[in-house]
Amino acid sequence: MNESTEQLATGKILPLIFKLTVPAVIAQLITFLYNIVDRMFVAKIGESGMDALAALGIVLPITLIIQAFANLIGLGGSPRASIKLGEDDKAEADKIFNTSFVLLLAVGIAVSAITYLFARPIIILFGCPSTAVDFAVSYLKIYSLGTVFVMLAQGLNPFITAQGFSMTAMMSVLIGALINIALDPLFIFAFDMGVKGASLATVISQSISFVWIIVFFFSKKSIFKLRFKYMKLNVRRIFAILSLGMTPFIMTITECAIQIVFNINLNVSTGGDKDYTAALTIMLSALQLISLPLNGLGYGMQPFVSYNYGKGDAERLKKGISYVTLIAFIFAAIIWSLSMAAPQIYARLFSASDSVLIIVKKYTPLFLMGSIMFFVQMTLQNINVALGQGLCALILAVLRKVIILIPLCFALTHYMGFKGVYMSKGIADFAAGIITAIVIFITFPKVFKKRANAVMTSRSDTHDPEDGISDAQ
Repeated sequence: MNESTEQLATGKILPLIFKLTVPAVIAQLITFLYNIVDRMFVAKIGESGMDALAALGIVLPITLIIQAFANLIGLGGSPRASIKLGEDDKAEADKIFNTSFVLLLAVGIAVSAITYLFARPIIILFGCPSTAVDFAVSYLKIYSLGTVFVMLAQGLNPFITAQGFSMTAMMSVLIGALINIALDPLFIFAFDMGVKGASLATVISQSISFVWIIVFFFSKKSIFKLRFKYMKLNVRRIFAILSLGMTPFIMTITECAIQIVFNINLNVSTGGDKDYTAALTIMLSALQLISLPLNGLGYGMQPFVSYNYGKGDAERLKKGISYVTLIAFIFAAIIWSLSMAAPQIYARLFSASDSVLIIVKKYTPLFLMGSIMFFVQMTLQNINVALGQGLCALILAVLRKVIILIPLCFALTHYMGFKGVYMSKGIADFAAGIITAIVIFITFPKVFKKRANAVMTSRSDTHDPEDGISDAQ
């Protein structure tokens, strides 16, 4: 047990929560910068700014698909590895890490090839306005060439957090974001590359983040090491990773599906008016400002939760999760209130045209009205995954997006026109949030108790009460 993992087991809970979650939240805010910097700069490209902004709104779901595969492996493998560390099985934790590396590399190559070869059909399929198609294809083709580095950077970073090195994980995101911010104006305006420059800046910055991450895993600080002997694929281990990673994968992939549904419905109901697609891009950015930090709280807590779950320390789990739930609710309430009161701030952030600003100001409150429930859907859902409750988290994720939101979007758009697109999001988030809260607050105590009993039974089975000598010895 190194100093970081010892803190997970014995450190004071509230200071430890801040130590783990603050860097993770900052990392998510930096990710938010990653996502919006390109949009902010391309919106300023002369007369074609709103076309370029609409194009990036179409590309966003595609980049989410790539992120989904990174989450499938990285957010499936890292909690499994943390649980094994809690069980003092470092060798198995290392094998899980190396298996995840091989899977990320293989899937990254496959996704890169498919995205590059079918860029234009994909863009058209996703409901891109005709005036923005060439912009979107240009961005996606360049982005696809760096997909392997994007997936490895996003998929391996959780294994740094899993060891308790939240600050190092934050730095890997920060380095990439700062480079992206520096390169965007250079490539877009100075080199006159436009949308292509924005994509190239993102690929280069993600590649440098990947190098930083790999250097860490070769350092003495890292518990996990890249070892060829552990890279042999094992079906049981792959299943363990993917079964737990399926929840964040589905959560991300359904987010992509939702945005595709939004784009298609807007394209049909407005006759392909790019202003409504551009406005949706801005609203989705506002949504990320609420959801990503709350995701960060959940991600940051995963090492604490998985490690203490592995040890069966129910009392410590209860206290830690209670603290982070309160913190998440306060944050969600503050940002939600500001977004309801002054939605036009988001439009001005992207230098939106007057027509787009009117749409954003009028419909953002409808779009975001259910986002106050994200303290449950983002933070506690990630904690649910850290507890190994993949199936429960998966069902709740599918409930909000697939069962409630997508049918509601089609129905409301049919009867209300484009307004139904914006309204469906708010209604679905609020309704699903209430259901998710009820399920989680009922099931968590049962999960804690069941695990504590299992660990106690395991210890008693390996210990002779007469002489106090472990059977394993």
